[in-house]
Amino acid sequence: MSLTPTARHILPVIVFSQFCCTSLWFAGNAVMSDLLRNFNLDASALGHLTSAVQFGFILGTLIFAVFNIADRFSPSRIFFICAILGALLNLGILSSNNSISSLLLVRFLTGFSLAGIYPVGMKIAADYYQKGLGTSLGYLVGALVLGTAFPHFLKMFASAEALPWKLVIITTSSLAITGGVLMLSLVPDGPCRSPALNNNFTAIPSAFRNPGFKAAAFGYFGHMWELYAFWAFVPFILKSYSFLHPSADFDIPLLSFVIIGCGSIACVAGGYISAKKGSKITAASALFISGCCCLLSPLLISQASTTALIIFLIIWGLSVVGDSPLFSTLVAQNAPAENRGTALTIVNCIGFGISIISIQLLNFCAARISAEYLFLILAAGPAIGLLRLYRRSKV
Repeated sequence: MSLTPTARHILPVIVFSQFCCTSLWFAGNAVMSDLLRNFNLDASALGHLTSAVQFGFILGTLIFAVFNIADRFSPSRIFFICAILGALLNLGILSSNNSISSLLLVRFLTGFSLAGIYPVGMKIAADYYQKGLGTSLGYLVGALVLGTAFPHFLKMFASAEALPWKLVIITTSSLAITGGVLMLSLVPDGPCRSPALNNNFTAIPSAFRNPGFKAAAFGYFGHMWELYAFWAFVPFILKSYSFLHPSADFDIPLLSFVIIGCGSIACVAGGYISAKKGSKITAASALFISGCCCLLSPLLISQASTTALIIFLIIWGLSVVGDSPLFSTLVAQNAPAENRGTALTIVNCIGFGISIISIQLLNFCAARISAEYLFLILAAGPAIGLLRLYRRSKV
């Protein structure tokens, strides 16, 4: 459907709100060193606090999916409520009485609140833009990428004199509240919304009986095996390269932000390309390129040119997430309208569960495999995703 004069503001508001609210995702990671220092935490707390958000998101999306929450109730209201809750929980990091247990709980519940933000934001976009959905979700996932990277951007300026670490938390919470209020006040329920009147516990198995939906979902799962593991290990790649090549001199936090953040460009560009080439072939192309990057990683980490490495990692950063909105588009298009929110949410839930497995596998293997060969493990995701995507023709 094309934009009508009264709906021209809808997509920018959804995108900006998504950016504001997803800044909560890595707010804790951006100030992790400060948390470790201020609350006398062990170094192992870093991994636990990072995983807590992901586990919270997984449980949240599972509950939202099982009870069809995004389809039974106004998605804009759900987005608003979760944004406010997420912002308040994020501020809980600032309590001087925090311990590792309280911080884990706060980050877990923040992840839970994000279940009503990221997939629900996609549901809202799908309720407005059936035609050109790939382009719309391209902007939306691009906002997610920038939102998750934004706390790291803030942290680059953080110092005792310029930007105290607590201000990073306050800023991200303020953004989340702003995004929630904008969504509630400016984005009513979309014209393509078909609300589910009753809870339908068969919605999830019914969706997976659709061959097109199943193919799109498994393509997304293969993509998620690689995505968050790559994002999590970008600093590790740069540090490992510096160790292998002592002459290398670069700003790891800045480069990490650039490599991850540039993916937002690919999300938007992929949306426009898909409008001409189709979501399936565009998503498959990005997945193929990122899979090739996994296979080429030993050569690029071993060679001595820092310029070649940075260009390679930027290409990888572009391709690794450029297919994300397109797989979500395929999932939404192959799901029944009355269960679209549930379908998007359960696919997110499973995808993020897969991402934890791949991250932990890399973490386990990092002490046992040379850094040059570590990321070959990630190639399995794109390979399986492509095979399942093309196993069915009607996607």
